[in-house]
Amino acid sequence: MAKLSRKERHRLLLQRIKENPFITDEELASEFGCSVQTIRLDRAILDIKEVRERIKEMAKESISKLKTISPRDVVGEIIDIELENFAIATFEPELWMTFTNSNMVKGQYIYAFAESVAMSVIDAKAALIGVANIKYKTPVFANDRLVARAELKKKRNNKYIVWVFIKRNNEEVFRGKFILVALNEETNSAQ
Repeated sequence: MAKLSRKERHRLLLQRIKENPFITDEELASEFGCSVQTIRLDRAILDIKEVRERIKEMAKESISKLKTISPRDVVGEIIDIELENFAIATFEPELWMTFTNSNMVKGQYIYAFAESVAMSVIDAKAALIGVANIKYKTPVFANDRLVARAELKKKRNNKYIVWVFIKRNNEEVFRGKFILVALNEETNSAQ
């Protein structure tokens, strides 16, 4: 990439962060062919928060929209949500979530993350997973930054079909098709 003027770099920086709020300073520096310090200076000039602060801000706005799952029950952080449509969440597994011999994250934590994101899309008081068709595509390790996107594909009566895709640096590590069943509020049984 040819050396960009400051004005052009600022324009592109704003555009890239709007497209992908999870993008790091290191990734931006690599993309724009400049130093990380230059990106940090540009962010300061443009009053753009660092990636962790951007994510926290998005999470605070989104958490109030949850209906089916309580914010304290969410694995990871919901950062964007539109009920009955989609949800986006992040999760960084910790070292204690890994197998001792390999440092790979145990599947139960990846599944719990996917389940949380799938349930967050549903506009119901309570729901359960009726069926889950899942695929772990590549190992995940402690401190990997995971981004999940859940999409409501179909709703019929009290059943919801939700697809969840989890990625690490744009590489898919997990995908799942969940059929969720909304429960009747009065009896806590399937409607």
